Amino acid sequence: MTNLQHPPGLKIMVIDDSSTIRRSAEIFLTQAGYQVVLADDGFDALAKINDHHPALVFCDILMPRLDGYQTCALIKKSARFHTTPVLMLSSKDGLFDRARGAMVGSSAYLTKPFSKDSLLAAVREHTASLA
Repeated sequence: MTNLQHPPGLKIMVIDDSSTIRRSAEIFLTQAGYQVVLADDGFDALAKINDHHPALVFCDILMPRLDGYQTCALIKKSARFHTTPVLMLSSKDGLFDRARGAMVGSSAYLTKPFSKDSLLAAVREHTASLA
């Protein structure tokens, strides 16, 4: 299956403390030809991001130790990754949550559970400039 809508092997990081969400995202993204880096919380993600240089990051909001807002803010404060799109993932779909995500620099907000189509559409939208 050839998909010419993105650079081959574009790397995407998925940060979520739910193994089910990580696995779903990994399956959807891998099937579409992306490389996937998984992290189970913000600390794990920050440890991996320098090694993997993802083109895009999906970040859950409600996580132990370091929540998604803090993780996004730290990624955005980094000189190396401040331009990397961070898309928040949450089961909450409130205006406050969206606004708080925007305040810490997130590019978009995806409500869980997400579909394969909505996940891939978000990737295409936020990586179009890399093609």
